[in-house]
Amino acid sequence: MSQTNHANRIARLASQLADQDVDALLITSEVNVRYLSGFTGDSTWLLVRPDATATLLSDGRYQIQLAQECPQIPAAIRPPSQKLGELLAEVVASSSQVKRIGFEADHVHVSTLRDLEQRLPEASWIETSSLVEQLRAIKDEGEIATIRKAISIAQQAFVKVTANFSAKKTECEIYYELEAEMRRLGAEGVSFHPIVGAEPNGALPHYTPGNVPLGDCRTLLIDWGAKVDGYCSDLTRTLHRPGSKSATSDRYAAAYEAVLEAQLAAIAAIGDGVEAVKVDAAARQVLANAGFAEAFNHGLGHGFGLEIHEDPRMGPSSTETLKTGMVVTVEPGVYFANEFGIRIEDDLLVTDTGCEVLSDLPKGLDDCPLVM
Repeated sequence: MSQTNHANRIARLASQLADQDVDALLITSEVNVRYLSGFTGDSTWLLVRPDATATLLSDGRYQIQLAQECPQIPAAIRPPSQKLGELLAEVVASSSQVKRIGFEADHVHVSTLRDLEQRLPEASWIETSSLVEQLRAIKDEGEIATIRKAISIAQQAFVKVTANFSAKKTECEIYYELEAEMRRLGAEGVSFHPIVGAEPNGALPHYTPGNVPLGDCRTLLIDWGAKVDGYCSDLTRTLHRPGSKSATSDRYAAAYEAVLEAQLAAIAAIGDGVEAVKVDAAARQVLANAGFAEAFNHGLGHGFGLEIHEDPRMGPSSTETLKTGMVVTVEPGVYFANEFGIRIEDDLLVTDTGCEVLSDLPKGLDDCPLVM
């Protein structure tokens, strides 16, 4: 990410501080520090002032890295004998203008806040929420390009790994192979622990893969993603063994087609200015019409970027409005205990004219065979 982009991000955040009635905002979330500064390490805070000046607070382990990654932002470095809160007190004390300090209420532990209050007894501590997260929800061109790369790597790995299944291969082995292949293709790792659920295990939306061989299972749900330069991707495909005819397979086919129709209805509803709850409702209505309302037990999707779950959230209780530049998942699913689960998930970019589907793995019923 360019230095200019980081300076612009800090300036955009700083422009909001007057409304918060604070003299400075303390950023303690490691992800938010990275977004604003470009620093990829940990144990580092960022103090931002309304005039868009900023200071990084860190320790000697990161002095060289900070100079390399964030040369445009001054850094205050604490010695091993000093705690980060003490360093902050020194920095604030050096400026008589900082009396009201905003903090990220969603990220600061109560014990940390109490410590800061003791170290800076003259300061007022003002709760803020999601100021940086709201900025992160709208991706810039560089972020979108990186996300595209993360999606591409995830898709290539999926094609490679699913082409080499055998009855003896376990859920865990598929997980490990996906991660290894994504790393081989250039990812720094996985966006999250992949979900690999054979037949009944696919009915658990957040299942943890086990040493379960594929054997003669008829369905397999795989939810995975690659992380590239800090940015995630998030995809799901559900495979089925073709050729068999039974009541179960007929039910699976009907449910699969309903999930796919629900996903396409949601995608068609996405656009700038659209309420997220209405997109969720579009998918939910299709599944209700097909008799699967009770089997869809989670939200439709979510934003992602430096974290796998970001704003906006698309669900029945969502209050957000989609905006151009947001990147979201659309992932309706149905789950039948002790039988199987089906989820189809793609990654999308909200645009002025609707949306762009960034992932392009085939997803029709006949496009997703489980071949061993």
